[in-house]
Amino acid sequence: MEPRNQTAVSEFLLLGLTDDPALQPIIFALFLSMYLVTVLGNLLIILVIGSDSHLHTPMYFFLSNLSFTDISLSTITVPKMLVNIQRQSKTISYTSCLTQVYFALVFVGMENFLLAAMAYDRYVAICHPLRYTVIMNLHLCVLMILFSLCISIVDALLHSLMLLRLSFCTDLEIPHFFCELAQMIKLSCSDTLIDNILIYIAACIFGGLPLSGIIFSYTHIVSSVLRMPSPEGKHKVFSTCGSHLSVVSLFYGAAFGVNISNEVSDSPRKTAVASVMYSVVPQMLNPFIYSLRNRDMKEALSKLISRTASLL
Repeated sequence: MEPRNQTAVSEFLLLGLTDDPALQPIIFALFLSMYLVTVLGNLLIILVIGSDSHLHTPMYFFLSNLSFTDISLSTITVPKMLVNIQRQSKTISYTSCLTQVYFALVFVGMENFLLAAMAYDRYVAICHPLRYTVIMNLHLCVLMILFSLCISIVDALLHSLMLLRLSFCTDLEIPHFFCELAQMIKLSCSDTLIDNILIYIAACIFGGLPLSGIIFSYTHIVSSVLRMPSPEGKHKVFSTCGSHLSVVSLFYGAAFGVNISNEVSDSPRKTAVASVMYSVVPQMLNPFIYSLRNRDMKEALSKLISRTASLL
């Protein structure tokens, strides 16, 4: 294949999940429904937290930021796929593709760090309850959000700048429904050793550190719970952490599944389907997990619905 410099690349082709024309309307309806549920569900979480003063705590401050991140991540990936299906087109411009890669990395990184921040919040609340309000003050919470955002931006910017130096071959087909970093590197005709090394280093640092923090937090939480004499106290603690643990399991389980699929699967379409479980499904399910498993959220939601009904 004859190499072509990246400045000559005007667009890529997003092959999506299937080439079957009969399945395109079904996929369109499915992803449109998932996207609307994701946006409306997470917006409702933000609205409920903002409208109830009892939820103005660090835990729900982080949750509202997580919901905003979920909306943003879904908006980066899904609408372009829906537009392409509607227009019966597979093209995406080079600039739009790089933009998708950059912002997807930013919001995935943000979600990663937010889950770690929420785990630390639960650790302080359970293991150091008397000092909770002193440690988890507004200043620290805002700093944690800003730190997460800055680290995610730097990581995404580094990967994006590394992509700019690559040249691409005449085959510009991405077997995916959005521009993913690993898939773009596979299309390159340049030497991608540095890019692949950077991906593994960044994954170990920016993925491993938050995950280690989550494991550390829950190790101490479990240790504290086991020392509690009251069964009611144990149940209350586990119910408080249950929603967060479910989201963490869903997020990291899907992430590991995608990485394993990239390594062992020879089918690009199977990898694309696996990525749906990572970049779409968790963002859609998070509002349900937090609203159905959290008593405070259910009570606040009931109050909001009652106030809205009374106004109507």
